[in-house]
Amino acid sequence: MGFLLRIMLATAFVNLAPAVVQAKKAVASPALQKEFDAFIERFRAALRTNDSAAVAGMTRLPFMNDSAIRDAAQFRAKTYPTSFTAKNRACIQRGKAVYDRDQENNDTYFVFCGEVIFVFTKTPAGFLFTDVGAND
Repeated sequence: MGFLLRIMLATAFVNLAPAVVQAKKAVASPALQKEFDAFIERFRAALRTNDSAAVAGMTRLPFMNDSAIRDAAQFRAKTYPTSFTAKNRACIQRGKAVYDRDQENNDTYFVFCGEVIFVFTKTPAGFLFTDVGAND
């Protein structure tokens, strides 16, 4: 009887595992998705025209809490040229944004471009470009 019970429990855990994994995957509400879709459309339009001023206007500053990139002019001079290369702009145009919640329970979307991740976060002011980092 003990052996049979262990097999039944093991089978139950194996069958339950996919449900537990799926439950952890965050899903954006339709309203949140609609808000992000409107934001990313404007962001992509700015990238299409290589409008660094418009991108800076959709970016949380100081960028990545770096006091050296505290305003739009610094963002345009220091971050835009290196992060928004022609290759990355093209990638963001076609890349699928992936939704998740971060450790502080913020609604966040990620666009993966090879070795680089672009992060967009819901803020009190709406969605903003908030981070760029290595895709590790």
